[in-house]
Amino acid sequence: GMSATWDMYAVEKSARIAAVEASASGINWTFSPMVDISRDPRWGRISEGNGEDAYLGSAIAKAMVKGYQGDLKANNQILACVKHYALYGAAEAGRDYNTTDMSKVRMYNEYLPPYKAAVDAGAASIMASFNEVDGIPATGSKWLMTEVLRNQWGFKGFVVTDYTGIPEMIEHGMGDLQTVSALALNAGVDMDMVGEGFLGTLKKSLAEKKVGIEQINRACRLILQAKYKLGLFENPYKFCDPKRAETEVFTPQNRQASREIAAESFVLLKNQNNLLPLKKSGTIGLVGPLVDNTANMYGTWSVAALFDKSVTVLQGMKNALGENAKILTARGSNFLADSVMEHRYVNVHNKTYLRDSRSEEELIKGAVNVAKKSDVVVAVLGEGSEFSGESSSVTDIEIPETQKNLLKELMKTGKPVVLVLFTGRPLA
Repeated sequence: GMSATWDMYAVEKSARIAAVEASASGINWTFSPMVDISRDPRWGRISEGNGEDAYLGSAIAKAMVKGYQGDLKANNQILACVKHYALYGAAEAGRDYNTTDMSKVRMYNEYLPPYKAAVDAGAASIMASFNEVDGIPATGSKWLMTEVLRNQWGFKGFVVTDYTGIPEMIEHGMGDLQTVSALALNAGVDMDMVGEGFLGTLKKSLAEKKVGIEQINRACRLILQAKYKLGLFENPYKFCDPKRAETEVFTPQNRQASREIAAESFVLLKNQNNLLPLKKSGTIGLVGPLVDNTANMYGTWSVAALFDKSVTVLQGMKNALGENAKILTARGSNFLADSVMEHRYVNVHNKTYLRDSRSEEELIKGAVNVAKKSDVVVAVLGEGSEFSGESSSVTDIEIPETQKNLLKELMKTGKPVVLVLFTGRPLA
C-alpha cells in the first residue's frame, strides 16, 4: 500500500482527496487511519495498515490525520478516527479478532507509537479494538482507554467501539450486556457503535449505581464537542450540498493523483538482465486472472468504488503502446483451484468476477500458446482485492497453487517473463 511510497506528502494528499470526496458526499467522519502494526502476513487486515515499522507507521498516522482534518473549519475537512486501539495487528497466529499477549516494553516501543503519533497530530477520535490485551478486551480496558490514552498521552477526543464491540465482550466471558456496557463506559468508551448496549442498559446501570452520571456526561460532552468543532451547531447542513457531490467526486484530477500515488507504491523486486522497462515494440503476451479484471483493481473495503471506471492492466498497456506493439492475452488460470473458496473471496462488496469454466490444463495450454507467439510475457497474478481484509486471515501465504503452476509452465517456454503481483499481503 501507500507505506511502500515512503512519501508523506503523497500520503497526506491521498487523505486530503478522500476528505474532499467524502465531505462532498455528506460524510463528516471517517474510520481511518488504520495504524495497526503487524508482522504476520497471515493476518488479513495487514493490507489496510502500514506494515511492521513503528517509525514509518507513526509518520503515516500523522500525515493522514493532517490530511483528513486540517483545522476542521472548512466544509471539506472531516474527523479522523484512529484504529484499532490497541494491538489489533498483533493477534496471535494472525487470526483476526484473536487475543494478544506481549510485554509492556514491546508494546510501548513497537506497537503503540503510531496511535500516539495520531493523538499528537490532533486525531479527533479513536476506535477501540476487538482483541484482548492482558486478558481484558480492549473495549473494556480502563488501562488502555483512560490511563494510557487520556492520562499519559493527553487525548482530548472521544472513543468509539468497533462494530458491536460492546456485545462482543459477552463472548469473552465478561458478563451480560448490561455488565459489559457499564464496563466499557467506565473504562473510557464514549460511543457504542451499533451494539445498543449504552442505549438499552445505561439507564438501569445508573439507577443501580454501576455507572455514574459523570461518566455519561463525559461521553456526551466529548461527542458534542466533536460536532461543535465540525461546525454542525452553526450549520447542521454544512455537509449537505448536492452540487459538491456532482462536481468534486471522482474528478479527473483526483483520479490522476490516485494513479500517481499508486505508481509510487510499486516495489521492483528484481530486474534480471534489465528486462524492464519494456520496449514499445514487438509482441507482448499478457497472461493471468488479473489482466483485464475491473472488479479487482481496487483494494479491500472498496465498497462504493466505480468498478466500471477501472483501468485494467490490458487497457493501460493499450493506452501506453498505441499501435507500436501487438498485445496477445490469455486467462491462464483462475484465482484459485477451489471454486467455492474463490467465490467466497471474490464476489463481495458488489464485485462480480466470472470464473473461467475451463480446466486448469486447458487454461495453462492457452497461456503457453500466447507465450510462444510473444517476444515477452507479462504474468499478472496474485490475489483478488478481498483475499485480504477483515475476516480474511490465511494459513498459506504463497501465490495460489493454480497460479504457480501457470507461472512454471510460462518459464519453461524460455521467453522472458515479467511477474506483476497484485497482493494485499506479502506473498512467497
